[in-house]
Amino acid sequence: MRFDWDAGNWPKCGRHGVSKEEIEDLFENDPLNVPDKTDHGAEERLNAIGTNNGGEHIFVVFTLRLGRIRPISARHMHDKEVKRYERDNP
Repeated sequence: MRFDWDAGNWPKCGRHGVSKEEIEDLFENDPLNVPDKTDHGAEERLNAIGTNNGGEHIFVVFTLRLGRIRPISARHMHDKEVKRYERDNP
């Protein structure tokens, strides 16, 4: 997998305490990908929900650009989200 990191997306992802490595791990661990319900014009955005290699639950908003995953925002999931994810994805 290839990722698109630059000064436009990395600071926004990093401000919530999630590292690039944690985000990339999430995508290696077959996350649940669902369409983002927010209207972002012509750009399709998706939500990736799952765990990184350390077992931490991560939520990432991303898009695909030129065949690369471009994370837009990332954070650790809240307890309520973790419980729902684990319940719905055994």
